[in-house]
Amino acid sequence: MTALAAALPLALVLGAMGALHWSAARAGVLGLGAALILALTLFAPLPSGAPETLAGAGAEALHSTATILWIVLPALMLYEFQSRTGALDRIRDALTGLTADRRLQAILIAWFFGLFMEGAAGFGTPVALAAPLLAGLGYPPVRAVTLALTGHAAGVSFGAVGTPTLAQIDLTGLSPTALAGSAALLHAAVSPLLLLVTVRLAGDGPLSRGDYGWAALAWACFALPSVALAGLAGPELPSLGGALIGLAVFAALLVRRTGAAPPPLAPLARDLAPYGAILALVLATRLVPPLQEGLSGLSLGWTLGERFSGAFAPLYHPGTLLFAGLALGAVATGRRAALAPALAAALARLVPVALALLAMLALSRVMVHGGLIDALAEAAAATGALWPLLAPLIGVLGTFVTGSATASNILFTEFQTGVAASLSLSPVAMAAAQGFGSAIGNVVAPHNIIAGSATVGLVGKEGEVLAKTLALCAAAALAGGALILAVTAFA
Repeated sequence: MTALAAALPLALVLGAMGALHWSAARAGVLGLGAALILALTLFAPLPSGAPETLAGAGAEALHSTATILWIVLPALMLYEFQSRTGALDRIRDALTGLTADRRLQAILIAWFFGLFMEGAAGFGTPVALAAPLLAGLGYPPVRAVTLALTGHAAGVSFGAVGTPTLAQIDLTGLSPTALAGSAALLHAAVSPLLLLVTVRLAGDGPLSRGDYGWAALAWACFALPSVALAGLAGPELPSLGGALIGLAVFAALLVRRTGAAPPPLAPLARDLAPYGAILALVLATRLVPPLQEGLSGLSLGWTLGERFSGAFAPLYHPGTLLFAGLALGAVATGRRAALAPALAAALARLVPVALALLAMLALSRVMVHGGLIDALAEAAAATGALWPLLAPLIGVLGTFVTGSATASNILFTEFQTGVAASLSLSPVAMAAAQGFGSAIGNVVAPHNIIAGSATVGLVGKEGEVLAKTLALCAAAALAGGALILAVTAFA
């Protein structure tokens, strides 16, 4: 009975968004209201410390919202800047000009370009950009959207320069490299399934030996640098850096193997300059000890009572590095005039994101400090040793309903680590399971399907896309769960 009551706020959020199609902000406020009532009555019938608890939970929610928005704003600004300068169009043209082979085009656009845009911008951008490009290459609309969805999913945990995983770190205090490395390994192990399905859908016949070879090469070109960047530097670069490095290697080998004409390097270098600057700044601040210590040592913090606190290292924060990398790239290529319009456009898009984040984070903090998460964790612990197998499905559910891996992680990460504590499991492993599942859930999230379908004029047939991605989502989530189950069983 207690567990059912504790689940009510989450059920209200999921129902309001999934059945009533409410916005994330509106549904989050509904769930927050229910969580407050339960926290002050059933879970704390003598709320002598209620004012301090509510104030502390609110302060933590505001702090986390601000730190996440400091990443989202420059990520959106980067996308607007590249769109306004025509850089995205030129990058796409360079990729499509490398080969006329349909399956290789799908690898270049749906896989590498999708992963690259996920790492740089996130928030549905890869599907919105890749789907119309694939449709323009002659793919039917349903297939174009499906390819875009399946191609980018392996990078969602580190989308928008790591926002979904950074939200988990902010909530739990887990090691950035440990959590990012674990999630990256899960993606690396399961992503061959996603890539092979993408390549198979891109053509009409069965996969040839050459198709398998190119797919294996594409997987290695992305997965190996992605895992290395996650384990060495943390969650900011696995998708952006992995796709950038992997695409360069894959394209070079493709040109050498097929004799295709390489794109002009000078214009392409100018268009890629902001990404290169961001990559260099993040690596330098994470891998050069004196620089890391100096920048992270300047921290702004606050405390409220004995239980609530927060800290922000402005010079070390990935959002600051994003701003700096974009500014350096713009100045170095003579495009600084596009910065102000890009910032204005990004700010205009930030308000609904901010409201949704604040509502979800407030709900999360009230459920944690009100005892609701502990009650849910105790109930989930009844599944015993099988929980690791099921854990990624919770992440899938959160993304399916909210349309956001970040929102799913905010809702369920502390629940997952609570279950880990109850079952004496690794909190890193269970948080990674949540992050992995939330990423895979992007291929079935109605929000993503509808947004992608709109870009190719596909109206009323969104269900056909879901029918193509649903089984793949379930298979990938269960495969990841099986891996986590095996690891925890022998740990």
